[in-house]
Amino acid sequence: MRVRSWLTGAAALVVLGAAAFWALTAPATFTALRGRGDAPRAGAPDLDNGRTLFNAGGCSSCHARPGQDDRTLLGGGLELKSPFGSFYPPNISPDPTDGIGGWTVAQFIRAMREGVSPDGRHYYPAFPYTTYQRLTAADLGDLFAYIRTLPATPGQVRAHDLAFPFTVRRGLGLWKLAFLDGKPLAPDAAHDAEWNRGRYLVEAAGHCAECHSPRNLAGAVDASRRYAGGPNPEGRGTVPNITPDESGIGSWSRDDIVELLKTGFTPEFDSVGGSMAAVVRNTAQLSDGDREAMAAYLKSLKPLPSAAPKAN
Repeated sequence: MRVRSWLTGAAALVVLGAAAFWALTAPATFTALRGRGDAPRAGAPDLDNGRTLFNAGGCSSCHARPGQDDRTLLGGGLELKSPFGSFYPPNISPDPTDGIGGWTVAQFIRAMREGVSPDGRHYYPAFPYTTYQRLTAADLGDLFAYIRTLPATPGQVRAHDLAFPFTVRRGLGLWKLAFLDGKPLAPDAAHDAEWNRGRYLVEAAGHCAECHSPRNLAGAVDASRRYAGGPNPEGRGTVPNITPDESGIGSWSRDDIVELLKTGFTPEFDSVGGSMAAVVRNTAQLSDGDREAMAAYLKSLKPLPSAAPKAN
């Protein structure tokens, strides 16, 4: 009898645990707990603002079809290597079948801020919604409208190449509850408009921390070493420290940062390469004022020693 009672109790705990897991990992649960209710811009969207956000957000860096130079052909398919496997960003062109041409603006905002697809699946955080969650609905509405002006590019992207248990998307619901807070990026009254603009571009649209920070074992950005650089997530080399520490950009002037964002040239008369070269193709499209605002914000960061491993 005791064995039967123990087995019954254990079975009940398993059922309760499974039910709790299913409820906590549901996309609707995250929306209910941390979703935001702000709305897109009333009336006609601001396409110029949408274009700025498209460039600041580096949409083409990941979603432009590989092997061609047109930044507006957003057919996806670029391989993004990581310790968890390879991710392949999807087609986000206005194609109604293979892209996002059939999406509503509400579905786009939810995807960008909550990492949830229109059919209710979790997106992997290789898609940096942990940063895009800071964007306002008005800005996301403008971005969506701008993307819809670009060429429709047919073609679907291959599935991600991941090993178990990372293939179980449902578990991302717990990851989001741990690392996705859903909070907006409110202006800081202690700083001027230029600093706040730079902060918004760096922390919300530009997702600079996603590459320039080390990550914890769960794959989330290490908040204590944000912007301190670290191993290249694609496995080759390191990503530099961009805090104003001597191991980072401490010796750089604001003009030096603006120059890099515009031309890709460093104060040492070198030029950036790899994925940063693609970033510069985007930031070069921004206004001088936006690049200067980004530089002002980056120079105000807390100096941190580099988290990148030293070369042998």
